[in-house]
Amino acid sequence: MNFILQNINIDFSNIGIEEIIIAVIGYIIVFMALVVLFYVFNSIPKLLHMQVRNKLKKEGKAINEDLDIAVPGEVNAAISTALFLYFNELHDEESNIITIRRISKRYSPWSSKIYGLQNFRKQ
Repeated sequence: MNFILQNINIDFSNIGIEEIIIAVIGYIIVFMALVVLFYVFNSIPKLLHMQVRNKLKKEGKAINEDLDIAVPGEVNAAISTALFLYFNELHDEESNIITIRRISKRYSPWSSKIYGLQNFRKQ
């Protein structure tokens, strides 16, 4: 397949100031949303860390500032793998074969749409 790019003409004369403003505002909104999501995702581990420290404080356990109470990534991976395997084994084993059986029914006018229509012809 040969694509001919010589016949493509781009006309920028139809782009007005309103369209440019809408495009710029759209880019600003998307960028600001990404910045907010970045700060939210960066603050979640800190908030969880503070929550665990407060819980340990309420229980009366000694907390050192140097104590690392974060769960390592390997432990998180092992827990998630165990949960995945546990919940996938709860379902019945299926053959993953779909069968379609055709059932021939004899014709019954009770469900026919044609008999439900009313005829409004002038006589």
